[in-house]
Amino acid sequence: MDIFEIMEILPHRYPFLLVDKIVEFEPKKRIVGIKNVTINEPFFIGHFPGHPIMPGVLIIEAMAQVGGILMLKSFEMKAGDVVIYFMGVDKARFRRPVRPGDQLKLVLEPVILKPSVSKMKGVAYVEDKVAAEAEIMASVVKK
Repeated sequence: MDIFEIMEILPHRYPFLLVDKIVEFEPKKRIVGIKNVTINEPFFIGHFPGHPIMPGVLIIEAMAQVGGILMLKSFEMKAGDVVIYFMGVDKARFRRPVRPGDQLKLVLEPVILKPSVSKMKGVAYVEDKVAAEAEIMASVVKK
């Protein structure tokens, strides 16, 4: 799934669209998204100037966006008819800094997957090393 397909599903746009492509998708089982981290990201201006690090909350948001795609595509919901709300995050851990030039591989698998409320385990990797992990809850509501 390329960026144009992602923009048809997610309501986010720059600078809050944090997924560049989906490289794997198994409905109701697993999804893998990619976020290319560049020095041009607007948050690097103020987040550790001189030693830029991607904010952990944005790594979690990128996971949530990939998880939202998993929910919508697994249940074949139309993106224009519903909105996915990020409800909560548990067990968040940040293992290593994410820096410009890194590529985040965002892997999400459902813990509970229902059309209305889901909980997913997400892991963000950089070069096959865990950068962050969390459990994310999201809700789907009609517009």
